[in-house]
Amino acid sequence: MQRRAVPAVLAVSALLLTAGCSAGDGGAPDTGRTSAGTAPARSASPSPAEPTPPAKGTVKVVRTVTEGLDTPWGLAPVPDGDLLVSSRDGGTITRIDADTGRGTELGEVAGVEPDGEGGLLGIALSPDYASDHMIYAYLTSASDNRVVRMLYDDKKPAGEQLGAPDTVFKGIPKGVIHNGGRIAFGPDRMLYVGTGETGERGLAQDKDSLAGKILRLTPEGEPAPGNPFGSPVYSYGHRNVQGLAWDDRQRLFASEFGQDTWDELNAIKPGGNYGWPEAEGRSDDAAYQNPVVQWHTDDASPSGLAYARGSLWTAGLKGQRLWRVPLNGTRASAAPQDFLQGEYGRLRTVVAAGGDKLWLTTSNTDGRGAPKKGDDRILELQVS
Repeated sequence: MQRRAVPAVLAVSALLLTAGCSAGDGGAPDTGRTSAGTAPARSASPSPAEPTPPAKGTVKVVRTVTEGLDTPWGLAPVPDGDLLVSSRDGGTITRIDADTGRGTELGEVAGVEPDGEGGLLGIALSPDYASDHMIYAYLTSASDNRVVRMLYDDKKPAGEQLGAPDTVFKGIPKGVIHNGGRIAFGPDRMLYVGTGETGERGLAQDKDSLAGKILRLTPEGEPAPGNPFGSPVYSYGHRNVQGLAWDDRQRLFASEFGQDTWDELNAIKPGGNYGWPEAEGRSDDAAYQNPVVQWHTDDASPSGLAYARGSLWTAGLKGQRLWRVPLNGTRASAAPQDFLQGEYGRLRTVVAAGGDKLWLTTSNTDGRGAPKKGDDRILELQVS
């Protein structure tokens, strides 16, 4: 079986926009700021068939749940409200008590070989977690990137609660950069896997390669029924997929890093070609799917992605901010807003917590941030 506190320039469908704002810890909600720029001849019009959220929203940092984390990457809520967080470089999974912030290490995942952007990356709970207690993880091994699953037994002593990893899917090319790593189970109970092209650009357009793709698998690691090419590949032409999320109508969106010009937020279609390396951001070539939103790379480096209150929320690493993209169907209904600009450093993962709540992790100990006491942390946000 297989990127600082400067005005942001972005495009909403075919609109080019600029944005910038900041917020503090707690207190009054941050209402963000947007401003319109120049617009090409075409612009996307919202669909009247679907309700749209307000053009502008707010973000309030309710509290810091925990701090002092080591290279946190993946985040997965468990049914009782606690949080599982993976350490990219430490190769461990830790359970965080969402009320007290106290952490309990479940154990170290065998076979993780951290190197550059690789290591223990995304985690997800089995769709049958209530009965099988399985945790899925995307990791970099000595030879490849792969997906494994492990039995979680909380009755065992701390540090010994993870069973031996069972390889579900292997053979995803690895590199010092662009390893992808986000995994998530979709509404169809299939496992979606975001991969990177490892710096070998041509792999993204090669449908026979697993690099620079979104993969769709059964929980056992087989190509999912209905995949467009009869293989694990669901979409291709990606540079480095970092976020996966579904809206309330079960439509898939993904965030990915650009190179020097445009980061992207994409609506994913089965079999869709997202252009890399032939296109970065919007293109006039009908062979490629255009992004819902594009940002200059200094303003985003969009990592984790979540859907809440009719909008997509993406965490920015180099941009050091949280972006809100209000939706109408698969198009942005208004200019994106940015929040928390520079307040917490690099932002890695954002996860829906139900209703108007989000969980957000920072990423200042990943070798590219500027760590300070207390970093890294998990924040609880209230959004609208």
